[in-house]
Amino acid sequence: MQVIQPTDGRLIEIFSSIQGEGPLVGFRQIFIRVSGCNLDCHYCDTDFQPSSLCKVEAIPGSGKTELWSNPVSLDRVAAQIDQFTGRHPGLHHSISITGGEPLASVVLLENWLPRLKQKLPIHLETNGTLPMQLARVIHDIDLISMDFKLASVCKAATPWDEHRKFLQTAGNKLLCVKLVVSNSSTIEEVELAARIMQESASVADLILQPATIAGQTVSARHLFSLQECAARIVPSVRIIPQTHRWLGLL
Repeated sequence: MQVIQPTDGRLIEIFSSIQGEGPLVGFRQIFIRVSGCNLDCHYCDTDFQPSSLCKVEAIPGSGKTELWSNPVSLDRVAAQIDQFTGRHPGLHHSISITGGEPLASVVLLENWLPRLKQKLPIHLETNGTLPMQLARVIHDIDLISMDFKLASVCKAATPWDEHRKFLQTAGNKLLCVKLVVSNSSTIEEVELAARIMQESASVADLILQPATIAGQTVSARHLFSLQECAARIVPSVRIIPQTHRWLGLL
């Protein structure tokens, strides 16, 4: 039986690209995508299932990749980040820890984040449903972008209580709350999400992100209505689509 060290992790990919969502849109980041997720959202476009191989961009921004065997050691990941930052000093804003759901691998994050944050700030992209796991690593996180999983889009009950507790735990590390919305999203659920955010979180952006689902678009009129509703409750409400799809980026 293979013995996996606590500093080894099963990854999907490591690459350098432009952040395409939320308030950091346009910034260059180093993305570390962790396998596994505790949810199964209807609109998800990411293959987060564990694999025997991890895809790694050899040169930042080149799109040329090589395959590493999983699990991957922290030393190897750290060396790859050093290669990226050494080749382009000052280019990368932060390291985006994404998934799947990174907090589902909280033991890995406990081992990795203290070392990685010495290289660049840590930006966590999360579905906002694992507050206890967040509490274990929040001291090593600089920024949090949290999804609010609406039933109208995810086709599963919205985890209101988990989201509320997560927001309370995130505190001033919270950068934004993202609501993926569709034409099926209701004023009522967006209003409730905004109220929970108002009650539980420090000042952060609320992002309405039109769902990117093949053959479907969200009407401008509906987006306006949802924004108007949320803006009565929280001070900063923006509509930002997935810009990396337009640019053909990873």
